[in-house]
Amino acid sequence: MIPRLHERTHTPHDPLEEALGRPVSQHEGLTAHTIVAHWPGLDHFTLDDEQKTWTSVQWAEHLEEALLEHPFAASPDDDRRAILHLDVRLHPDDRELHGPQWAEVAHRLARAAGIEIPGKESGCRWIAVQAQPGRLDLIANLIHLDGAWHAPPADSGRRLADEARRIEEDLHLVPVRSGAPSRPAVRTALTASAQLATLLTQLADEQSGPLAAVRGLVEHTSHRIARQPGAASTDAAHRLELIARRLHAIQQDLDTTATRLAQTRAVPVPPAVRYNAHRSP
Repeated sequence: MIPRLHERTHTPHDPLEEALGRPVSQHEGLTAHTIVAHWPGLDHFTLDDEQKTWTSVQWAEHLEEALLEHPFAASPDDDRRAILHLDVRLHPDDRELHGPQWAEVAHRLARAAGIEIPGKESGCRWIAVQAQPGRLDLIANLIHLDGAWHAPPADSGRRLADEARRIEEDLHLVPVRSGAPSRPAVRTALTASAQLATLLTQLADEQSGPLAAVRGLVEHTSHRIARQPGAASTDAAHRLELIARRLHAIQQDLDTTATRLAQTRAVPVPPAVRYNAHRSP
């Protein structure tokens, strides 16, 4: 089980589309089989007679509401990108998990990421989406209901990795670094595919990859241009958004390719042949 934190965004629409594997829609209702978990306060937030099955657009609007209600809420460094996106993927050889198991995974990862604090119902709004095989996505808004900005722990990455290892053990899943122990007499060498997989993973990395940096600049420029009056600014902002989406699609393609290449087994390297000097009698 490998958790991955994405770069934060201004709206939840793109993360939700990535989680669903399709565009958000006003006509598609997402049931409890897809939204397997959510923030504890949602049950008290909705009315008893309110429709329980929301469309994907309604879920996106629900997550985005705190951003609209608190237009001046921002992080200590004046960052308005309040939408946090985390996904976790099972090992290809893992068994299929069911709804309650995915819900347990979601709540444990939400607590590890610091977006859910036990006993606090007025914290971050978040949902867990299980729409693709072997994958779970958590999408959260870091702005609380009262407008306060929620800062996740600085060591969220380590906490998530540690919790993922504990989940693997508790649910009897395949560990990330599992495999048969190699015999002492056999050495392994990374294949060219594994080396390329490492390079592609670095390119697709959401935290420090070059494409992530470029995409962040494009998105930032798009939002600044969108604030300027005039049809030309609106058109330019829209084109920059499309460029950012294409960059994100390239990152996903690189990540998928890297995963497939990484599954290539290491090549056994035979032991070195020892040559003995021969002297004539």
